[in-house]
Amino acid sequence: MTTNFAVVLSGLFLLKFVAWVCAAGWLGFAGLALYGLAKRKPLLPARDSHTPTDAPTVSVLIPARNEAGRVLARSVRSVLAQDYERLEVIAVNDRSTDDTEAVLRSIAETDARLLVIDGAEPPDGWLGKTYALQQALDASRGSWVLTVDADMLLERQAVRVAVGRALACGLDVLTLVPYFEAASFWERVFTPAWMLVLLGAQPSANLDSPKAEPFVAFGGFMLIRREALSRVGDFAAVRADIIEDIRLAGLLKRLGARYRVEHAPDLIGTRMQNNFHDIWSFLTRTMFAAMRYSHALGLVYTFVGYAFVVAPPLVAALCVLKLAAGSSAAWPGALAAPTLSVWVIQVVALAFICRGARIPAAYALTTPLGLALFYTALPASMLDMLRGKGLGWKERRVYRRAGAGPPRRANPDGR
Repeated sequence: MTTNFAVVLSGLFLLKFVAWVCAAGWLGFAGLALYGLAKRKPLLPARDSHTPTDAPTVSVLIPARNEAGRVLARSVRSVLAQDYERLEVIAVNDRSTDDTEAVLRSIAETDARLLVIDGAEPPDGWLGKTYALQQALDASRGSWVLTVDADMLLERQAVRVAVGRALACGLDVLTLVPYFEAASFWERVFTPAWMLVLLGAQPSANLDSPKAEPFVAFGGFMLIRREALSRVGDFAAVRADIIEDIRLAGLLKRLGARYRVEHAPDLIGTRMQNNFHDIWSFLTRTMFAAMRYSHALGLVYTFVGYAFVVAPPLVAALCVLKLAAGSSAAWPGALAAPTLSVWVIQVVALAFICRGARIPAAYALTTPLGLALFYTALPASMLDMLRGKGLGWKERRVYRRAGAGPPRRANPDGR
């Protein structure tokens, strides 16, 4: 009996120790994220309103698939309304099954600067979006290329400010991170958790480091020097990548391109997801790709996520309930303080992020739910791949057994 009691005590001591280590880890992670948030200075609209006479021509590439029911018309018109004069706009209807092509062509009838391409079926080994981008690139002539998603809304100065920053800083690649509109319950649960993961996983000091692999890229607004893009083999370098923006940024950076991420909520905005279905589709499409399609890494990430991110607040709630009910068990008293500390740290961090994202601070209390989405979508994505279903994207399934497989190469030239 004494031996069993000693075993229980030693096990409880170990759990308590692990819980406090988890709290310390969360304190460091949250501190890193909040430091990055505080250091992040928004890129603001410029005071002057004229394009320099030596400004380069910018080719805006807009891939669009089944976007007619969203903000496609507003998005394209916001690009055409830019106060940057040396601009050409190429939109590719990526084999849409709705009225996307009709919307694009109706705009083109009123503005000759818009070239609309009816996208072709991609060759073997290509995904739809990357091939749409390549088709737009082949039809363009600018010395700079700007990829813009069909749900992006640009302020009039966005392109001019981005080009000015890229030229002033000697950059080859500039990604602008927009204001993410979050109107529904699930958007407000997910968006702060997503931003916390991005801020903590990619310290701000690493974003400009020439040696650091970029973890953050946003293809919704990515300005690229054409010469640098040609060096990696254009979009063929990431033809089979479902997170082509991050992979492309990595290839460009490894070949010496100067890369920077800027926060620009006053210049561009988007509502990427409108409901739970959109969020789930986004996560199941990208999470496994972020693990580089490694099942071992995915399993480790899922276990660590649930054990050290999701479980502590749930254990804290259980401990509080047990103590309130007058439980005489030892574990509620031992684990309550460290697990509550984890939850408090999470809530405080999310509250600051909510304020920056213009989301009510009360949504910080939903942090375990928002973070649990990541660690649930990942194994679901892994299971779909194992079953041969592939990944869902824009009413299509990619990476099926009979189609383009997930990329395994790491050659800088993409071959």
